[in-house]
Amino acid sequence: MEIKDIEVELVKSWPLDEIVELYKVGGWWKDHYDPEGLDPLIKGSFAFAIAVDRNTGTAVGMGRAISDGVSDAYIQDVAVQESLRGKGIGSLIIKTLVDHLRKHGIGWIGLIAEQDSRPFYEKIGFNKFVGEPMLYKGKE
Repeated sequence: MEIKDIEVELVKSWPLDEIVELYKVGGWWKDHYDPEGLDPLIKGSFAFAIAVDRNTGTAVGMGRAISDGVSDAYIQDVAVQESLRGKGIGSLIIKTLVDHLRKHGIGWIGLIAEQDSRPFYEKIGFNKFVGEPMLYKGKE
């Protein structure tokens, strides 16, 4: 498969079994998760991108942006089928999301990259954030 065989679409719904598979590829799916929770996740995203194999019509990659719709956005949940990595599909997903966000006037676009994916994101225009991401874990 070549990049010309891929089209990235912004969607508000998609067959949930294909989305579950992509979350598994990303390592983010747990067996106890309910696939029905993905429908509101997709609809609640500012943008949800699906990379579609034009030959089969199936999803081979995804990514999404969450945003206030005014100034800030975060890109997350970017995943591409392992056998198709390195072909430019992930870059096409990110470009589609960034273009959509910028079209809506959103200038601050962040993401948290897995350590091994940092070179990928740097190559397409992301730089190390000055600051420290923090995660709320509750009070003790």
